[in-house]
Amino acid sequence: SETLHSIPVYNSAMQLGIIGLGRMGANIARRLLLQQHQPVVFDRDHDVVGTLSGEGATGAASLAELVGALTPPRAIWIMIPAGIVDSVIGDLAPLLHAGDTIIDGGNTLHHHDIRRARELSERGLHYVDVGTSGGVWGLDRGYCLMVGGETAVVANLEPIFRSLAPGADAALPLPDSPLAGTPAEFGYLHCGPAGAGHFVKMVHNAIEYGLMAAYAEGFNLLEHANGGDEARPIDAATAPLDRPEHYRYQFDLPAIAEVWRRGSVIGSWLLDLTAAALARDAHLQQFEGRVGDSGEGRWTAHAAIDLGVPAPALTAALFQRFSSRGADDFANRLLSAMRFGFGGHVEQK
Repeated sequence: SETLHSIPVYNSAMQLGIIGLGRMGANIARRLLLQQHQPVVFDRDHDVVGTLSGEGATGAASLAELVGALTPPRAIWIMIPAGIVDSVIGDLAPLLHAGDTIIDGGNTLHHHDIRRARELSERGLHYVDVGTSGGVWGLDRGYCLMVGGETAVVANLEPIFRSLAPGADAALPLPDSPLAGTPAEFGYLHCGPAGAGHFVKMVHNAIEYGLMAAYAEGFNLLEHANGGDEARPIDAATAPLDRPEHYRYQFDLPAIAEVWRRGSVIGSWLLDLTAAALARDAHLQQFEGRVGDSGEGRWTAHAAIDLGVPAPALTAALFQRFSSRGADDFANRLLSAMRFGFGGHVEQK
């Protein structure tokens, strides 16, 4: 696939339409304002449109008004849940003219990107998919951008990507790296044709699931390392702890997280966030432990199966999220029923 490595970066201000001003869309508009770009914004929540208008953006009360406020050729970034992207594009596309570009910056299955790019090209419209990582911290830290689409179209949008990306100083440079000075070093990359950006972001999020699960399981083991001090029933349903003296630790989890942040090979931004959460509340009492998934882990598992590529850690992390929401409740009750059936084992209350 072609890349942007040989294309110079321009600092020219650009107009950009933004549809969807939630946790990330609004801050994308704000970061562009800080870089002297001209966002034109729309959301069904007119209050947030008003807020951003007060900060310097141009507000629009409808899709038609947003399109009318942009000078052709237009570029419009949609930042909305994957389930309504087709609906919004269906309303937006008839308002656009040949040469305009629709950018999907949310989390979308790459299959849909390929279809949308084909359908929109029949209207003379361009489609770019941008996997966007940075969450609620993106305004300050910048957004890691994984881009798919036509090379010339992506190149025209480079001032936007360069302004949203974290910049080269966000990570230590690699010695003698052939990527020095390229978009990848600045935090954005043209990954390939339609769907390539979201494919890379899909795998990125599945890795995120796995990393989060590893931290969670490790700290959970530390939390229970005092099992030797706890009374255990003596019955057929409870495995004995042969050497309870081996498990009499009362670990300070916030302190462990803090020390791991310094010099440890498992240091990361996720560990920083973990340490901050534990420092606020070592028992995490404000959380119930129901963990959602927005689709990328599932799509990664499907892709791994389609391609015959093993991904046991990524898929196990996805299934753990299902368990956290009680999706294994019936299976667990059935296990109890079978144990009672063959051995008369009664559940521990």
